[in-house]
Amino acid sequence: MVKRQRKKHGFPFFSIYSLLITGFTGFVLLDTFVLPKSYQAIASNETASTEKTGTDTSSTSTSGSSEAVVTDTSYSDDNIQIQITTEESSGTTYYVADIQVSDPSYLQTALANDTYGRNIKETVSDMASDKSAILAINGDYYGFRDTGYVIRNGVLYRDTAEADTDALVVDSDGNFSVVNQSDVTAEALLEDGATQVLSFGPTLVEDGEIAVSTNDEVGQSMSSNPRTAIGQISENHYIIVVSDGRTDESEGFSLYQLAQVMQAKGATIAYNLDGGGSSTMVFNGTVINNPVAGAQGSSGSERSVSDMIYIGY
Repeated sequence: MVKRQRKKHGFPFFSIYSLLITGFTGFVLLDTFVLPKSYQAIASNETASTEKTGTDTSSTSTSGSSEAVVTDTSYSDDNIQIQITTEESSGTTYYVADIQVSDPSYLQTALANDTYGRNIKETVSDMASDKSAILAINGDYYGFRDTGYVIRNGVLYRDTAEADTDALVVDSDGNFSVVNQSDVTAEALLEDGATQVLSFGPTLVEDGEIAVSTNDEVGQSMSSNPRTAIGQISENHYIIVVSDGRTDESEGFSLYQLAQVMQAKGATIAYNLDGGGSSTMVFNGTVINNPVAGAQGSSGSERSVSDMIYIGY
């Protein structure tokens, strides 16, 4: 007589384990890149004044001055003068905004949905509309990282340094400087009167000299990219450059080429902001450049980002 063996049914541990790992990985990805989370500010600089000198704009229109002269490429009133030019170099189209203000408080920043946090995003044009910005560009996309100092309009939101990375500091007088985050705390910057601190980089121009080499790049980005940079020429005089790239019509800049443009435009200090699909310039409600939203060869589509820098009331 042959004895039949009973078939053993083992616990399907491996299958359940795989499902758990897949589910956990999916949750982590959602938590990191999709699910919005808001966080509280850490501290504020009470000495950071929001009062503006010059023309009293309390009873004027949202443009800031009833006597503003506005064209497709310029804006001028008693407090703010902006001139935008479209130029070409090295097979790349770029847009230059020359800005002069009567008071540094007209240089401001804004967070998407007026909220600090992770995965909270808006397009620059939507943020600009919300703030009635005259001119706006993308910022440092702080929400894409967990490190890097974040101070906006005199409020400290993140004090975790991005080691050995330059941060752009704007003080209460509107003057630019760069610091290595390994050398100073965010709290110290706030106490010293910083109104804006952005963390992306690198520094392009310092003391009028180009501060990057031909081999410098941001992470694994291509050498030719859409770019956004901001610089200071003199007191209350700023320069912004946004370049197109990744298209058949415009190749894009390397960091060194961008630094060359900023230096040629008179910047004594200049800093690289988030680029690629994030690079956006909005002037009087119109997107001036050709954003690619990260897609090769697909122009005209804005990427939603976490913050912007703008000129306005």
